[in-house]
Amino acid sequence: MCGIVGYIGNQKAAPILLSGLTKLEYRGYDSAGIAVMENGKIEVQKDKGRVSNLYKIKEIENLQGNIGIAHTRWATHGIPSKENAHPHTDNTKKFAVVHNGIIENYVELRKELEAEGYSFYSQTDTEVIPNLIQYFYDKDDKNDELKIVRAVKNTTDKLIGSYAIEVLCNENPDIMVVVRKDSPLVIGKGNNENYIASDIPAILSYTKDFYLLENLEFAMLSRDSIRFFDKDLKEFNKKADTITWNAMAADKNGYEDYMLKEIYEQPTAIRETIGTRVNEGICKFDELNFTKEYLSSLKQIYIVACGTAMHAGLAVKSTIERMSRIHTQVDIASEFRYRDPLVDEKTLCIFITQSGETADTIAALKLCKEKGAKTLAVTNVIGSSITREADYAIYTHAGPEIAVASTKAYTSQITLLVLLAMYFAQILNNISKEELGNIIKEMLVLPNKVEEVLKSTEQIKDIAKHMFKEKDVFYLGRGIDYTTAQEASLKVKEISYIHSESYAAGELKHGTIALIEKGVNVIGIMTDTNLVKKTVSNMEEIITRGAITTVVLSEEVAKDLNTDIFTNVIVVPNTEIYLSPIITVVPLQLLAYYISKEKGLDVDKPRNLAKSVTVE
Repeated sequence: MCGIVGYIGNQKAAPILLSGLTKLEYRGYDSAGIAVMENGKIEVQKDKGRVSNLYKIKEIENLQGNIGIAHTRWATHGIPSKENAHPHTDNTKKFAVVHNGIIENYVELRKELEAEGYSFYSQTDTEVIPNLIQYFYDKDDKNDELKIVRAVKNTTDKLIGSYAIEVLCNENPDIMVVVRKDSPLVIGKGNNENYIASDIPAILSYTKDFYLLENLEFAMLSRDSIRFFDKDLKEFNKKADTITWNAMAADKNGYEDYMLKEIYEQPTAIRETIGTRVNEGICKFDELNFTKEYLSSLKQIYIVACGTAMHAGLAVKSTIERMSRIHTQVDIASEFRYRDPLVDEKTLCIFITQSGETADTIAALKLCKEKGAKTLAVTNVIGSSITREADYAIYTHAGPEIAVASTKAYTSQITLLVLLAMYFAQILNNISKEELGNIIKEMLVLPNKVEEVLKSTEQIKDIAKHMFKEKDVFYLGRGIDYTTAQEASLKVKEISYIHSESYAAGELKHGTIALIEKGVNVIGIMTDTNLVKKTVSNMEEIITRGAITTVVLSEEVAKDLNTDIFTNVIVVPNTEIYLSPIITVVPLQLLAYYISKEKGLDVDKPRNLAKSVTVE
């Protein structure tokens, strides 16, 4: 889950590397470092802590070299420390390497290298990589231009696990070699200069032309060329993709934090996701060749994801079932493949991941393909790993999401999946033109209603001022509102570090109510008119026990309810029940944000977390 950057060209490498690392800190931020080729010698500078610490190292200011690699770390093996920070070098200082991923057999490889006389100076799995490269490089008697590529290839043959690797060699001072397997890596093509990064936003301000490496593809880069090799080192040509994102989309653009910016970008993200799929009153997914016969043959649909993406799946589970009449299950990707799931050719498996690089989700997808199921990826990143593994891929249009805690990706995922459910219903003739038209009509005004919710920040700030000192918070809801409670609870946990739990409101009396005492904060969500009376009854039970209650109500619910019984009342616009999670989560995203700000925490980079979980 680390971030890596590379540059080779005619400019000073260090400022470009530091800029890229700063934009990749959402992938990890417990240590950072750079390696620059300086007069035929590799100069390494690194430190524990944020990328900003590197700007304080005077030696970095003096680096004039125009080829270098860099890394910001999310610790897996070894504590955050200067010794464990990347880049790592081999014993002879001939090679420097940065690595994103996990080497599962590093203990065995380390023992083999120690038996050959190698020493190790860190606790990381990565340090075996430069030493293996040096071992194979020195054993190779052929001194041709591909010697370094062969050494890297022979090294990767020994590695078990995931990796994106950048390599410098002081015997090849004008060359850089990169390779990936199950960890993301992109190459940006410039004018007599080339860039490498874990994610496109890190280098989007320099180029819009990108090569997306597949698993076990190698690239050898110079200033004016990029040569590609397959796993057998057979050279091939590769086509670049042009990315249309605006570079400003990856900047804060005047907002105090990325998370706040991304919360306020939700109307645009939702609007653009809808706009790509609705045409002349119907939902269109031209890239999916699903027929009525195929959908009718399905026994079940699996939605598989992690974290917030899994909550998006839960938010649309009942919508898909109601519209398609196909049994739908939502499963946690990290658990899914270890229980021999009942998946076959009569199963459609949908995988949701913002980055398209989530390791557990990709592993689950591969299992489903082996079992004969069709696989559909829902992601925000064109060309990401999961889109290349899946049979089909559909995209949200959220733009780059930098804050670790997902907001606009979540609401865009729900939007896209509701549209997908309507598309299924169209094919199966399970929805009337009138009902379809009503939902589409409501979807088209949904961004405006989210904008209306975003105007209620002062009330939410005031609630946050009274909640930020709490140790425990509870979120309640029934039906589709329970799925919002789950996501809202996760948000406050992620960025404020307050212990928070979400419960189906009807489960309170089955044990959880024992935790309710005077002064405990409970947040209830009520938008489904069919379930409001029962949820209110549950809320009254906790009010009698002294709880402080905050409720999120739709206008329709609020007008028929005695709201005086609640401590705080947040009213959101009415919408179709299928779409309500998109609206109700927004004030709760803001609540989590302002609670974190009241506590003085780093909203965008919560402790122990990284944006893209590329390790299992």
